[in-house]
Amino acid sequence: AGLSMTESRREYLSFGYPYYSVDMHLIYKLGSGKPRSIEEVIGRQIEVVASSSHSDMMNSLSVAYPELDWSENADVEVVELLEKVALGELDFTIADSTEFNIQRHFYPDLRIAIDLEIADPIAWAFKKDEGDSLLARADQYLIGAERNGFLAQVNERYFGHTEKFDYVGTRAFIRHFESRLPRYRETFEGAAENAGVDWRLLAAIGYQESHWRSHAVSPTGVRGIMMLTEATADYLNIEDRMDPTSSIFGGARFYARQTERLPDSVDEPDRTWMALAAYNVGFNHIKDARQIVEWQGGDPDTWVDLSQALPLLAKQKWYSRVPYGYARGWEPVLYVNNIRSYYNIISWLTENEVDPDAEEETADESEPELIASVAE
Repeated sequence: AGLSMTESRREYLSFGYPYYSVDMHLIYKLGSGKPRSIEEVIGRQIEVVASSSHSDMMNSLSVAYPELDWSENADVEVVELLEKVALGELDFTIADSTEFNIQRHFYPDLRIAIDLEIADPIAWAFKKDEGDSLLARADQYLIGAERNGFLAQVNERYFGHTEKFDYVGTRAFIRHFESRLPRYRETFEGAAENAGVDWRLLAAIGYQESHWRSHAVSPTGVRGIMMLTEATADYLNIEDRMDPTSSIFGGARFYARQTERLPDSVDEPDRTWMALAAYNVGFNHIKDARQIVEWQGGDPDTWVDLSQALPLLAKQKWYSRVPYGYARGWEPVLYVNNIRSYYNIISWLTENEVDPDAEEETADESEPELIASVAE
């Protein structure tokens, strides 16, 4: 497992090569009073996840600040504590920078009060009695992955989208549109026509999945320009996921299949957003999220309600009640938002190429809503 290299953990674990680092923040809600020092936190309500690097941090702080008081909870995830802070039910919690960057999209009032630790190293951890050979092999793999750029690709795939889609990101996308997309555009167009989808949407999926890199590979085994799992490739009768044509045509068929599986009651553009989310997290988790929406009295046929329910799949209170269990439910929400942004830019860059007759035929359908602003 990848863990922070704390002193307490070093007592029973051996850590390998530090392949990543995170900052550790004390988080508060905007408007509740930002503390300027740890002294100003004393006497206020703090809760952290039990037996975590965050609880270790609180214990370390208590040496210098013996009056510091806090509670530890073994039955919650960090995301739940962040929500409590956002709702004003808790004054402070501790979160790593990756967790904070993801959740602030859902709770914009969350702010960093104090940086408790900068560049806290993350590494694979092994039991001390497992010997050094496995640790050495792991280090060799990680060092090689860092040198060949694989770790940077993994970081971009899993955490790059947590940052705001800004001017710099837009410029990078446009550069890739000009340098990478041309070699695959005809394939995207053909696959989209074959599957009955918009080629620009299909290309946007491809960019989100791999940045239009045909040999992209993830740690979980998905690979190719459309990042298909081995099981999905078998289902689609694809022999080589690294072949761009096979991957793109397969991805188009798989996306179309997600659209078909949704109930007829789901209209556009919600149908598109839900199919994209299913492409990312799996259709069964979409079914679970729809069930949660119903329990909450919402409308499971609308993306606005489903996008609020999906992150709940990361909370024990909810994932313990649904058939398919835990999911990183915030990821498909960000995934969909990113693809909507990419789609908008592709549409803008190719608007003069669109057949006027085709544009008129679809004017009353989903396209105007499909390219709407990500912010709703």
